[in-house]
Amino acid sequence: MDTRRYELVFSDGAGSAQDVVTVERTASKGPGGHPVYADPTGIIRAEISDRGEIRVLASGGHQEPSHPVLARPLADADPADPSDGERGPRP
Repeated sequence: MDTRRYELVFSDGAGSAQDVVTVERTASKGPGGHPVYADPTGIIRAEISDRGEIRVLASGGHQEPSHPVLARPLADADPADPSDGERGPRP
């Protein structure tokens, strides 16, 4: 399966707080040879293997991702469907 988008779920060490970021596949490959996914700002970047292994990549200095992260594949949106949440609110 060729997933274009993922939700990256970052949690604190205790599992009590979560931040969710949507990332989309880029043209880049990571150090392991797998696709790199990034959020729209380019700050959050991660290499995700076809087995779901995640390597968060630093996009600037002084970044040290230390919290657990989970990748959830997202279904690709249907570009012909104007009611898709990515394209605006549903009628």
